[in-house]
Amino acid sequence: MNWLNIIYFTISGAILVTMALGIAVSAFMPSLDKWSKRYFIVLFSLLLLCAVTCFFALVFFTDPTKATAEKVFYFFESTLISVPIFMPTIFILHFSHEKIKHSPLFWVVMALLGAYFVLLIVAQFTSVFYYVTADNQFFYGPFYALSLVPVIFILILNLACTIKRRKSLSKKYFNGLLVYLIPMSATAIVHMFLSVEIFVVFGMALFALIMFSLILSDNMDQFIRQQKEIANQRANIMVLQMRPHFIYNSMMGIYYLCDQNPQKAKQVTLDFTTYLRKNFAAITSENTVSFIDELEHTRAYLAIEQAQFEDSLFINFDTPHTSFRIPPLTLQPIVENAVVHGMRASSSPIHVSVATRKTDAGSEIIVENDGPNFAATENNEPHIALNNIRERLELMCGGTLTISPRAGGGTSVKITIPPPALKRKNKPAKRK
Repeated sequence: MNWLNIIYFTISGAILVTMALGIAVSAFMPSLDKWSKRYFIVLFSLLLLCAVTCFFALVFFTDPTKATAEKVFYFFESTLISVPIFMPTIFILHFSHEKIKHSPLFWVVMALLGAYFVLLIVAQFTSVFYYVTADNQFFYGPFYALSLVPVIFILILNLACTIKRRKSLSKKYFNGLLVYLIPMSATAIVHMFLSVEIFVVFGMALFALIMFSLILSDNMDQFIRQQKEIANQRANIMVLQMRPHFIYNSMMGIYYLCDQNPQKAKQVTLDFTTYLRKNFAAITSENTVSFIDELEHTRAYLAIEQAQFEDSLFINFDTPHTSFRIPPLTLQPIVENAVVHGMRASSSPIHVSVATRKTDAGSEIIVENDGPNFAATENNEPHIALNNIRERLELMCGGTLTISPRAGGGTSVKITIPPPALKRKNKPAKRK
């Protein structure tokens, strides 16, 4: 075996491995939409079959007694190569929102494919395109270049249609198609004059992977945007589902205070107004907010609760560090959980503390209450709310939320916001 055959076998093996990996990634990548998943599984499978036929063609090429097998495998290799060249047509039409079967591009490409298959069949009965001798020697005929004309027309036609439809395609999809089509067109033209079948398959596989990477990146961006939207919707639902009994108790408390302590009634009304304003402002907020805003929201909520339970609820704030941003409706729901759970679980007065500090890991918020521990395995409303907050922290600023027992009884909830979050506003990417 000469060094050229070793290179060919190595390239075939590399294609087999990378295409198998491409199929696996396409099948199991959760951010890839269903259509793109099916498309790339088919594309990589076809390229895998191309690599297999190339491999066996190389195996039989070295055996002078296998001329018939060589001819058969070369026929299948030539047939399979044309199909991945046709695949971009489907991709272009799908993401240009055109009906495939009603598109002139589709039928022109199908006609060119049909012409190519006819030429391949003719090649089996004549030597004008290529032929294999009895001792397994492969030769190109005088009109071999003509047999590749339909394939080259398909590539050039797809390239022209990609450029024409560039406004209908996202930037990454457009770039991905160009990365695939331009080098492939050049390689196919070279193949008209030089024997580079294995390099054609290798080039198709390489450029398909690059195209896949660009499109996967676009799908991941879209997946992240969708997750942010879902998190924001959950936050909106949480706001809209404010506990009716809290509103009722607040209003009734203000009603009785109007006679007993009018000045205090005015203050609680102001606190309640601040609380509602902050809640409804969070509905329309798509970005992180300053911690000072969240702190104001939390203070308003606690002021209302203390007006009703002044002998049972004691609050301590230790918040020297406030120059950071967090998702809206982060601190207030955590403090509310600490208050509500503490009062439900104990008839004794409860103490709730809110502290902040700056560390090497970023900015930390610690909310604690005393009394019975808040079991981390309970499947109840407080945990659903905390899980919602945990998801939004991770998506919007890379933050974390941990729940642990507090020394001496009670529960401690710690939020950590990493330093990069201090410098970005986390605006969701605009839709294409």
